Amino acid sequence: MNSELLTGRLEFLREAERLKDVLRSAHTSSGRQESTAEHSWRLCLMALLLEDQLEDVDLLQVLKMCIVHDLGEALHGDIPAVEQAAHPDKGQQEREDLQTLASCLDAPARQRLLGLWDEYEAASSAEARTVKALDKLETLLQHNQGRNPADFDYGFNLDYGRRYTSASPLFEALREQIDRDTQRHLAARK
Repeated sequence: MNSELLTGRLEFLREAERLKDVLRSAHTSSGRQESTAEHSWRLCLMALLLEDQLEDVDLLQVLKMCIVHDLGEALHGDIPAVEQAAHPDKGQQEREDLQTLASCLDAPARQRLLGLWDEYEAASSAEARTVKALDKLETLLQHNQGRNPADFDYGFNLDYGRRYTSASPLFEALREQIDRDTQRHLAARK
């Protein structure tokens, strides 16, 4: 057992714990702001529950990407989807932050994390595109389930992430049901 290797991995886990305090723009059903760690947890659960519907993907690879996809946010926080157009360097910043966060890790562990993140960010595999779609769908699901502020922009949800959620019949079917919930929220405001 390599003590230095374990020390670095424990240090990384201590630093990654910061993700529990990173708040997103979504709210829980009780009205509390959701953390990025909570989003990642439910994204993993979503992938696990849909495993029998996901075709030709490696579930373990999907789950790994679900866990890693927002880790870079532990340092500088989350940028809400409605603000991301104003932050064209978001991906670069998250990767740099993940590199900083992972600097205490041994090279093989650091490369595994960065490789997963790069694969996700580039949507370069069926697994990455699956996680991209599920990430958008989980966000929309939370927006509809959460007790949001009165000025919450449900209209934004109708186009958010459609590039990824249109990639398969499964994602389209999920999107259709979630969009119906979004429409109900919009109708209730009129």
